[in-house]
Amino acid sequence: MPLTRPLNHALNHALNHARRRAFAGSTAAAALLLSGCGADIATDGKKSEKTTVNRCGEPVEYTVPKRTVAYEGGSADKLFSLGLTKHVYGYVMPPANPPVSESPWASEYAKVKKLSDDLLNKELVVDAKADFVVAGWNSGFSDQRGITPEILDKLRIQSFMHTESCYNYPKYAEKKAPFEALYTDLERLGKIFKAKEKAKKVVDGLREREQAVASKAPRGKRVPVFLYDSGTDQPFTAGNQVPPDDIIKKAGGKNVFSNLDQRWTQVNWESVTKAEPEVVIILDYGDKPAKKKIDFLKKSPQTRELPAVKKNNFFILDYNEGISGPRNIDGLEKFGKYLRDLER
Repeated sequence: MPLTRPLNHALNHALNHARRRAFAGSTAAAALLLSGCGADIATDGKKSEKTTVNRCGEPVEYTVPKRTVAYEGGSADKLFSLGLTKHVYGYVMPPANPPVSESPWASEYAKVKKLSDDLLNKELVVDAKADFVVAGWNSGFSDQRGITPEILDKLRIQSFMHTESCYNYPKYAEKKAPFEALYTDLERLGKIFKAKEKAKKVVDGLREREQAVASKAPRGKRVPVFLYDSGTDQPFTAGNQVPPDDIIKKAGGKNVFSNLDQRWTQVNWESVTKAEPEVVIILDYGDKPAKKKIDFLKKSPQTRELPAVKKNNFFILDYNEGISGPRNIDGLEKFGKYLRDLER
């Protein structure tokens, strides 16, 4: 997501991440995730009825949307996984994001409009005659850019925020573990669109896959893992409020910065060195591919002696597996296998 990476990533990981998918989705992922593709589901109940659902910590009344605008892959994936394509008017996909043709829901993306390859803005939403906007706080919705749920409320345009991004939402903050935030979003969207049964099936399936990985996680001392997003003078990494923390934890590792009660955040190389990570997760995105990041880590005097770097223990995590969305569980399954293989 454009805007200068150091500035905006400090605000929010999603404003300028964009990663190419480094691996194909697992067979198990395809079986579950594609179940929502190709066939829109019928929503239950009368569409005129209002439903009260939390938007972060704020109870909000919703009517079933007909012209949804989704910002970025995580938002669209959640909707498509629930079989809600017919309720989606279009999506906004910043240029650094992976191509939608690589998505498990590529056929669903093809059925709706690509509205912009820039950041979300109020004018675009109004021009689209949208009645519902799905995005994250500070990644899509932004005080600085003049598009917030409060502003859209005044325009009588409904909005929904990823629970994972509610950690520092003004007045109505909400804090959940990242995977629980994902499941909460799917359940809340299911209520808004009168598709609770479908949401339950999707969430149950994702939970089952999560638990399957956790049950096979290596026992004993957890492998220390450093997530490297970007940055040369100072690295950006994952605190405990974003999906990679749960990916690392459920797979049997330990995020060396899991003590940071933050989302995507900046640290210093001294703290990375002190943590002595045995594995480095590289977040892969288009404007700075994983290979360049690995080359930097191997050459920099601050990192080339890290255990993970000396052993060449690098795992590449795709952008859409790292932001809040159903593909988090794809990333979990792949990283779980990586740790199990590493142990042998």
